[in-house]
Amino acid sequence: MTGKNQTVISEFVLLGLPIDPDQRDLFYALFLAMYVTTVLGNLLIVVLICLDSHLHTPMYLFLSNLSFSDLCFSSVTMPKLLQNMQSRVPSIPYAGCLTQMYFFLLFGDLESFLLVAMAYDRYVAICFPLHYTTIMSPKLCLSLVVLSWVLTMLHAMLHTLLMARLWFCADNTIPHFFCDMSALLKLACSDTRVNELVIFIMGGLVVVIPFLLIIMSYAQIVSSILKVPSARGICKAFSTCGSHLSVVSLFYGTVIGLYLCPSTNNSTVKETLMAMMYTVVTPMLNPFIYSLRNRIMKGAVGRVFCRKEITFFV
Repeated sequence: MTGKNQTVISEFVLLGLPIDPDQRDLFYALFLAMYVTTVLGNLLIVVLICLDSHLHTPMYLFLSNLSFSDLCFSSVTMPKLLQNMQSRVPSIPYAGCLTQMYFFLLFGDLESFLLVAMAYDRYVAICFPLHYTTIMSPKLCLSLVVLSWVLTMLHAMLHTLLMARLWFCADNTIPHFFCDMSALLKLACSDTRVNELVIFIMGGLVVVIPFLLIIMSYAQIVSSILKVPSARGICKAFSTCGSHLSVVSLFYGTVIGLYLCPSTNNSTVKETLMAMMYTVVTPMLNPFIYSLRNRIMKGAVGRVFCRKEITFFV
């Protein structure tokens, strides 16, 4: 057993997605289109918020960070997935695997905290409109963003260091398209109880509590709107809250199901598909749900790009 524990793993093999070889090119084109859409959509939002002074408000400060987080979150896994789909040996170095896991956790956790900040911002704006500027001061908003980055960095580093202490056996095949924590723990020869305990405890703090806070914020928003009945206002509010909550539920539901409430009946294929939902689909949908269909953002597109065009011709 000692000999097995001392086996040095220099790289892992990522099995990727269970795709039929005849359909590989089709799925490659699909995932490439989804990734390009994610990058362009989120990059557009970041650029617009930076260039348009009308968008220098608390909500768009959080939104710009969320878009940057989504862009990076998708970029942690998608380029490697696309590369491996065209490679005969879909491998990743040991150090590269831990690095991917660190940034995956960093940007995944960051999205969780930013969604809470955005829900709180909407709660204050709708429930306490007269005190909005006082409560959501620039100092508080900046503090929330900085705190989110610091906490997620520390959380990601904790899991990465705990993973780095484990020994891995001769089997280096990961039945996933990225270096997922749960998949890596299954390959470890040494005791993983500490890792599993930390995942459960920290997962509750980083995932479950933010999810409950978001639900509570939107519940208060709905309650506040119903107190002042207006058919148009109610329809608009439920449309906005419904779309936001659908993305939040998709993100948190799959994460909680995979890491905090794993089922013994879950197959590798099912877990991979669930992971695709929050690593690929959610970052692609967020720009459309939160901003690109927003009237203010559409106005910003006109102001920024029309001004650039006029300046160019002048």
